[in-house]
Amino acid sequence: VQLQASGGGLVQTGGSLRVSCEASGRTFSSLVMGWFRQGPGKEREFVAAISWSGSTTHYADSVKGRFTISRSNAKNTVYLQMSDLKPEDTGVYYCAADHSIRTIATTARRYNYWGQGTQVTVSS
Repeated sequence: VQLQASGGGLVQTGGSLRVSCEASGRTFSSLVMGWFRQGPGKEREFVAAISWSGSTTHYADSVKGRFTISRSNAKNTVYLQMSDLKPEDTGVYYCAADHSIRTIATTARRYNYWGQGTQVTVSS
């Protein structure tokens, strides 16, 4: 599975941004997808995950109510819509995938496939 993330950039506090991740190499609809991020000097942390059907989602408490994960199985793409962005949301955002997770997973070690990351910078 190859994952290509895009859509990062620079945005002001309170702004919005959408990052995308396109998958190839395996039937997308069989993949559980997740987003993780790594801020400056921080460890990689879970952001959001979505089941293969899209019927189940889960968010980190820090982004709940501000971020929305979705997927288009027709476009082999998962999205992360980010709103009301804060400086602490700054980091490299990575998409992750796995075909063996039953529903969703929030720990990085559960995902075998990773994208290259896209930088999101929120200015204060």
